[in-house]
Amino acid sequence: MKKRIPNSEYEKVLDTFEKYYVLVPLEVFADPFEILVSTIMSARTNDDTTLPAAKRLFKKAHTIDQLLQLDESEIAKLIFPVGFYKTKAKNILKMAQQVKETFEGKIPDTREELESLAGVGRKTANLTLNRAFKKPAIAVDTHVHKITNWLGWVDTKTPLETERELSKTVPQKYWTDMNRLFVSIGRQFRTEKRIKEFLRENDLL
Repeated sequence: MKKRIPNSEYEKVLDTFEKYYVLVPLEVFADPFEILVSTIMSARTNDDTTLPAAKRLFKKAHTIDQLLQLDESEIAKLIFPVGFYKTKAKNILKMAQQVKETFEGKIPDTREELESLAGVGRKTANLTLNRAFKKPAIAVDTHVHKITNWLGWVDTKTPLETERELSKTVPQKYWTDMNRLFVSIGRQFRTEKRIKEFLRENDLL
């Protein structure tokens, strides 16, 4: 039987992570359009690569209408060298068309509507809900998945399993901060050995 994690443990971990928090690069964006597009770009790409590419794109186009004035090849050139930049350029343009046609040019604010857009999976949808609309959702990337397993909060094999399990057990008031805090710690310590040392030093493991 899986052990029950007391709320005090969640609070202790998140308070400690907040104490050591260093800004996650893509947290600089606040506009829903910029948050969604930069998050699409960041899939399987380091944030340090994504940030300058996103800034180049937004300098040229920072609204849906301006984005629709660009063609796929121009978007691809602007966002290079993010991973899979040609596919992402195609998805970003299609996403803009969908937002214009289906949502009157406004980024939607529900998970279901966001996931209907090209290039938007569950993690991207949850991050957009969190960052752009301040709605509680647990966005699980590799950092959240691995660290919550090491902490013993979950015993899961995939990020989707992790999200489902965390959603059942972690109080909703903590959901919005989880991704940024866990990503920040993961970026700072980078390896399993260093992260576990950090957790032990702070009496979290």
